[in-house]
Amino acid sequence: MPALLDIRRRIRSVKNTQQITKAMKMVSAAKLRRAQEAMFGARPYARKMFEVLNSMASRAQPEAHPLLEKRSGPKILLLVVTSDKGLCGGFNANIIRSAARFLEENRAQDVLMSLIGRKGRDYFKRRSVRVKSESVGVFQALRYSHAQKLATELISAFTTGEVDQVFLVYNEFKSVIQQRIILDRLLPIERASLDPTDPGLDYLYEPAPQGIFDALLPKYVETRVWQALLESAAAEHGARMAAMDAATNNASEMIDRLTLYMNKVRQAAITKEIIEVVSGASA
Repeated sequence: MPALLDIRRRIRSVKNTQQITKAMKMVSAAKLRRAQEAMFGARPYARKMFEVLNSMASRAQPEAHPLLEKRSGPKILLLVVTSDKGLCGGFNANIIRSAARFLEENRAQDVLMSLIGRKGRDYFKRRSVRVKSESVGVFQALRYSHAQKLATELISAFTTGEVDQVFLVYNEFKSVIQQRIILDRLLPIERASLDPTDPGLDYLYEPAPQGIFDALLPKYVETRVWQALLESAAAEHGARMAAMDAATNNASEMIDRLTLYMNKVRQAAITKEIIEVVSGASA
């Protein structure tokens, strides 16, 4: 039977851990509010831009712009968005599992990876995969310039023929306790299929269609990447908040069990001493 001193030390250690998890939960809650505001503010703009450009692209020919060109080549670039820190439940594990499944399903293809976040980088750097680029520390001070830089690299790789398709995998924020894995093709830009009942009317472009595509299509890629980064940041804080809340509750339960066990040990020790005293007096 362990000594009372050892049990008290363990209870004190669990209480210290509980204070840390509770503080991390409060920090994540504060960061989550700011991340949610930025994410919800960007969603309507991204949704409307997708609708407009998708409708325009459906009426344009694939050769109207390099970002609309569909290719049948085997070269694929996968952009994986993970976090820089852990202690956020299955947030990173789910993303890495989805990316590994994508690699397995496309073994016959020539897949390059672009990694955002330390967790994804550390995992795939130890595997036999080809890494084109990596970005660490992006979420410490997330700015639109990060999305612009990433989008420029992706567009350059696609337009120069280095890759034939670009895919994006990240966590979409649904709620504090729920995230959804999104695996979507970023390039070439999807062209919606026209409704057979649609009269087939086109837009009147001012200026010329080529100028509009040159200005808006790269902006669309930037917006998609920016939205993915915002969604991932909010989902990370939500996942960490939920994980730290669960850890704090588990620590409380462990403290209660250890306290009960300590009282039993102390009571057994007192009972043993009383028996010894009574036995000595009787003798």
